[in-house]
Amino acid sequence: MKKKAIVVHSGGMDSSICLKLAIDEFGAENVLSLSFQYNQRHIGEIKQAAIIATHFGVDNLVLPIDCLQQITTNALTNKEITIVKEGQQPPNTLVVGRNGLMARIAAIHAEELGASCIYMGIIEVEACNSGYRDCTRHYMNLMENILRIDLNDPQFEIRTPLCFMTKKETMELAEKLDVLDYLLEETITCYEGLRGKGCEMCPACKLRNEGLQLFYTSLT
Repeated sequence: MKKKAIVVHSGGMDSSICLKLAIDEFGAENVLSLSFQYNQRHIGEIKQAAIIATHFGVDNLVLPIDCLQQITTNALTNKEITIVKEGQQPPNTLVVGRNGLMARIAAIHAEELGASCIYMGIIEVEACNSGYRDCTRHYMNLMENILRIDLNDPQFEIRTPLCFMTKKETMELAEKLDVLDYLLEETITCYEGLRGKGCEMCPACKLRNEGLQLFYTSLT
């Protein structure tokens, strides 16, 4: 199996938009949807990623990295911990190094498949609002440089097309791509694994719902 791009696909809105962008550039047959199972409390997102990939005619692969639950403690991999965000501190849903680990694994597989790039649905608003340190372009630039050495490919790319957008702007892009209604129905953003508006309390739900409300307001 050969591919031109791998999308790290959580089954959430942002990574699913990235999937559509990759398909539009490379064609569905040349794109792989790559999801990771790490015993996340919103594990239903993996099922949704597969459903979305099938809808778009894209191959989907799920890889386990459940060792994360053994080596670090957080509310995303331990359902017994109540999700909390206090003041300026990152929420306890932060999984240290998760995006970097996923990028590295995806890049290794990309080299095997002949793909020249991976897509990550990171967005800096999550770094600013939620304190997710691995959701910045600076972080991905550093990771990209390391991967170019690992792969012996100075042209290899980590693409982060949504990185500098607001959540409202991501909704506008999804609408432009004619997938907004579908993704609002099928994606899971909520850390409790609830579709639609989700729990409306966790950091992911708050950002998503605020962006969606701003998008709808701009239409009136």
